[in-house]
Formats: sequence, structure tokens, C-alpha cells
Amino acid sequence: MIVDVHCHTWKYLEHFSPEARQQSTRARAGVEVDLTVDYQQYRATAAGCDWTLVFGGKARLSGIWVDDDYVAQYAADHAANTIGFLSVDPTQAGWETELRRGHQELGLRGIKLLPMYAGFAPHDPRLDPLWRYAQDHHLPVVLHSGTTFVSQAPLECTLPRHLDDVARRFPEVRLVLGHLGHPYEGECIAVIRKHPQVYADVSALHYRPLQLYHSLMLVQEYGVWHKLLFGTDYPFTTVEASIAGLRGLNQMLEGTALPRLKVDELESLIHRDSLSLLGLA
Repeated sequence: MIVDVHCHTWKYLEHFSPEARQQSTRARAGVEVDLTVDYQQYRATAAGCDWTLVFGGKARLSGIWVDDDYVAQYAADHAANTIGFLSVDPTQAGWETELRRGHQELGLRGIKLLPMYAGFAPHDPRLDPLWRYAQDHHLPVVLHSGTTFVSQAPLECTLPRHLDDVARRFPEVRLVLGHLGHPYEGECIAVIRKHPQVYADVSALHYRPLQLYHSLMLVQEYGVWHKLLFGTDYPFTTVEASIAGLRGLNQMLEGTALPRLKVDELESLIHRDSLSLLGLA
């Protein structure tokens, strides 16, 4: 089984402000990324992928707003292999109503949060109703964790350490820290090692192969391979490119005495049954 736990859906021009579109050109150094989402294109580059967790995102501060109705329709249109997640921006009025509606009326099965992009700290006590709702209704939560190209997004809000506080107070919530928290991978690994229900995904990391090698070697040294989930961050990259990137990491080491990443652990990561781990099976 292959599960992509980190995939976006949106109408690129409609759901992004002009400033957000301009800043997105800094997403990958030297590469202009086409952020158009097309399901058929995604599936064409997702050979062997059985399930995809898909979400939009809400962050008024950064000019990103994808209504849950749009995500729910996208997931319904491709229900054979797609599970939709709702999103909220807790800095905006009415977010608790949107949370309940996205889950109870639209049938979305998890939550995606953009703390840095929206400008809120995930461990702020004002978010306790969100975490309590997720815990009571068994909704997994995927959070963007790590760096960004958006100037106004505060890095302080994205530090993985903040999820330690959330996990201690709401230990039954299944959390996924996106992008292994890069470039704060050490913090991320410390948090996922500590809490049984906290995971990290490896989305959008393979095109920085040296950084990813060092990050996964730290994962290996701490013995937390089992806490990593496969993800892409489509449309920033694809399933096939992400798998090839993971499998090619040890090739960089030829001719050196550097330690190798365990091939069986890399394959287990690619084929992990993330649906069961996140309560979505």
C-alpha cells in the first residue's frame, strides 16, 4: 500500500491573492513551479498510490483561502482513492462553525492547519476547542511545519516544539507534522519520538537531497523510522518523483565512508499503512 498523506487541491488563481501568487515563485530555488492542480495529472504521476489525503487551506494573513465545499466536492468526485480534510483559520471569526460544518455536514475526515501562514500558535489555549473537537471526534490533524516563502508568515508559529504542548494536553489526537519540520528537523524528531500519536511526513523534501539524507540519518539514529509517513505536497512535486528521490539518497554516498540509510526502512516508509495509523482505514 502507498498512501500520500499530503496533497493539495485548489484553483490556483481563484484561491490565492496576487501577492501570494507572486511570492510562490520562491517556493523552489531556480525552479518555477506550476501550482495548477489537475487530478488526472496527479494520478498519471502516482503509479501504485492507493489513497490520497487531500486538503485546501485557509490563511487570511497569507492570502490563501480554499473553501471546504470545494475540497469536499473534489474528494467526492474522486472518492475511490481520495479522503478530504477540512481547514480552519482560527484568527478569523466563525472558525468553530466552519470546523463543525466541514466535519458534520460535508463529511470531511480530518483537519489541515496552516499555523505560520495564518499567524497563530497551535498551542495557544484559545485553540483548545479545536483540539478537544479533534480528540472527541477522532479527526487526525495535519499541520504545516517548517519554513516558507511567504514574507508575512511568522516562523515562530511553525516551530515543531509547540506541538509537544498540544500532544501532552490532548494525547489522543493523531498529529502529522508536515515536511519533517524542515529546517527544524531535530525539533520535529524530538517531538514525534516522545508522543505515540504524533507523526511527521516527508513531503516536499526529496529535491533537497543532501538535507533529506541528513534528516533521515537523524531519524535512523533516534530509531523513529516508524513515525514517518509518505507524502508529496502535490502540486509542488509528485508521488513518482518523491519515491525516486527517497530511493536515490544512498546513491549520493558512493565513493564515501558515510553511513547508509537502511533500504528496508525507506521501503517501509514508502509503503506504510498511514490510514490505519491515523484512524482512517
